[in-house]
Amino acid sequence: MKITLKDGSYKEYQDGLRVMDIAKDISEGLARVAVGAKVDGKVVELNQVLNKDCTLEILTFKDDEGKRIYRHTCSHILAQAIKNIYPTCKLAIGPAIDDGFYYDIDFKTPIAVEDLANIESEMKSIIKANYPLERFELPREEALKLMKGYKEDYKVELINDLPKDATISFYKQGGFTDLCAGPHLPSTGYIKAFKLLSITGAYWRGSEKNKMLTRIYGTCFDKKSDLQEHLQQLEEAKKRDHNKLGRELGIFMTDEKIGQGLPLLMPKGAKLFQILNRFVEDTEEEAGYVLTKTPYMAKSDLYKISGHWDHYKEGMFVLGDEEKDSEVFALRPMTCPFQYTIYNNGLKSYKDLPKRYGETSILFRNEASGEMHGLIRVRQFTLSEGHLIVRPDQLEEEFAGCLALAKKMLTVTGLIDDASFRFSKWDPNNKEKYIDDPEKWEEAESTMEKILKDLGVDYKIGIDEAAFYGPKLDIQIKNVYGKEDTLITIQVDMFLAERFDMTYIDEKGEKRRPYIIHRSSIGCYERTMALMIEKFAGAFPVWCSPTQVKILALTDRNVEVCKDIAKKLKAAGIRCEVDSRSETIGYKIRGAQQEKIPYMLIIGDKDVEANVVSVRRRGEGDLGQMPLSEFIDKVLNDISTFRLD
Repeated sequence: MKITLKDGSYKEYQDGLRVMDIAKDISEGLARVAVGAKVDGKVVELNQVLNKDCTLEILTFKDDEGKRIYRHTCSHILAQAIKNIYPTCKLAIGPAIDDGFYYDIDFKTPIAVEDLANIESEMKSIIKANYPLERFELPREEALKLMKGYKEDYKVELINDLPKDATISFYKQGGFTDLCAGPHLPSTGYIKAFKLLSITGAYWRGSEKNKMLTRIYGTCFDKKSDLQEHLQQLEEAKKRDHNKLGRELGIFMTDEKIGQGLPLLMPKGAKLFQILNRFVEDTEEEAGYVLTKTPYMAKSDLYKISGHWDHYKEGMFVLGDEEKDSEVFALRPMTCPFQYTIYNNGLKSYKDLPKRYGETSILFRNEASGEMHGLIRVRQFTLSEGHLIVRPDQLEEEFAGCLALAKKMLTVTGLIDDASFRFSKWDPNNKEKYIDDPEKWEEAESTMEKILKDLGVDYKIGIDEAAFYGPKLDIQIKNVYGKEDTLITIQVDMFLAERFDMTYIDEKGEKRRPYIIHRSSIGCYERTMALMIEKFAGAFPVWCSPTQVKILALTDRNVEVCKDIAKKLKAAGIRCEVDSRSETIGYKIRGAQQEKIPYMLIIGDKDVEANVVSVRRRGEGDLGQMPLSEFIDKVLNDISTFRLD
C-alpha cells in the first residue's frame, strides 16, 4: 500500500500495518510523541490497522486533535478511578474539552472537593498499571445487555438514542469498560501529567427537567512543566473571572428571587453599559444606520412567517397556550422580523437601497440552567442589532462595511487581538434545524465564501453552526478559562425576504427580492462587558471607565476646592467623583486603587496655593503637579484616542 505523508512524500508498506508501526518507521522520536493520526482526514488511534492506499498525518499533543485524544483517554481513567472507589455510582458522559476534560457522574452519596485527592491517587495507580485500551464493537441488543448488566442506566439511554444502524463501540482498560466512539491512546500509561480541578453540578443532557449530576473537571498535559504553567494561568484567570471581579467591583449582581440568567447592572455597570451604548449608536448613525424601536414581544403569527416558530420555539419564552388561547405571544429572541415589517411599510425603489436599520435590542432566549454564566450567557440580554436590506450588487460592499464596523468596536474595546473568525455553514444532514432549500444554501454559502476571500478574512469553518436561515461569519472570543463564545455575527440571508414578501423596484420597473445582512456591531453588551472585565482585570480604559477621575481632598479645608475642580472636569465631559471623607490620604488612595480608577487628583494646601493639581495615574503612579487645564487636555486625549493602557 502507498502511504502519502503530510509533506507530500510517500512510502510503500505491506498491508496490515498499524499506524504506530509506520510512525516508528518514519522516526523513533516521532513514535515516542505520537498520540494518534489522521487517515484520509479522519482522526484514528495509533492501533488502527491500514490496508489500503491513504494519506497519513501523525498527531502529537501539539495538534488540537491530538490533545482531544489524550484528554479523552484521561477522562476514561477518571471514570475508572471513580468506579473503583464508588462502585454504586452511575456514569453519564465524559468528553474532552478545549482545555481538559470532564465526567458527569450520578453519585449515591455526594462528594466534595476534598475527595478529589483520593480520586487522583487512584488515577495515578491506573496510569502506572499501563492498561491497554482495547476497542470492541457489539450489536445493539448485546450492547444494551452489557450496560444493563453494569447497571449503567445513562449508557443504556445513550445506546437507545443511537440510530439503529449505528456502530456501537466500547473501550476496555483493565477491569473497566465504557461506551465510547474513541479514538484513544494505546494505553493508560501514556498520560504524563494531570490534575483534577473542580466539582460542579450539571443537569443530565443540559436540561433542568432531568436529574442534577456531579461534574468533575480536570486537565492533562504531556509534560509536567506545561501542566504547572497551565495551573498558574488558571490562578490568574480566577483573579480576572468577570463573575467574581464584576461583583466585587459593583458592576453587576444576581438574586435568586429574580432568577438565573437575569443579572442586575449596578450603577457602575449601568454607566459602562450607557457609555458603550451611546458610542455604538453614534458610530452607527455616522455609518448610515437609521434607528428603530420595536416591541419586546409579538404574536406567534410573526414568528411562524420568519421560521422561528418551527426552528427556534424551544429557545423562546412563549406566553399562552396554543390549544387554549386565541392569541399566543412570545418574547422576541431577535429583532429581524420586526425590522422587515418596517421595511415593508411603503414601496421601495432600487435607489432607496441599501436600507440600514439599527436597534439596541433587548432580547430573550430560554437558555438551559446549566449554561448560565455571569454576564456571558444570560436569558435577557441586549444586542447591538442591525439588518441591511441591499441589492445583490451591494452585498459585498455592505458586508465589508459591517466587518469594518465590527473590527472598530473590537479595537476600541481592546478585544481585537483575542478575536478569531468562523465561517459557519449549515449541515445538510440536519435539515430539521434549517430552512430546507439546498440550492439557496449553496448560493448563500458560495456568495459568502467569495466575499470572505475577497476581504482576506482568515477563518475556520464550522459545520452545523449556521443560523437556521443562512450562513454567517462568527467573531469568536475566549473567556479567561479558554471557553469560546460568539461575540459578533454577520449573516447573509437569502430566505427571509421571500417569506416576508420583501421587494424593491429595479431600474427596469420590475419587482426584485433584496438580499439581507443580519449583523451586530459590538455584539451582546453584557457579553462584551464580561470580556472587557476579564481583559482589563476591571481596570477599564479611560474612555469607558465609569469614573475617570477621583479627586481626593488632603484635608477638610480642601473639600470645596475639590468640588470646584469636579465642576470644571464635568463641564469638560470628564466623569469624576470627590472623596471628601475624613480619612487619611493613604486610605483614600488605596480605596481609589481598589476601585481601579484611572486618574487621581490629590488636592492639598500647596496645590491650592500654586493653582495646580497633583496627579496620579493607574499603573504609572505619581505624575507630579500640573495646571488643571493641562490635566483636562491629557484626559481628553486619552478619551479621543481610545487609549487602552
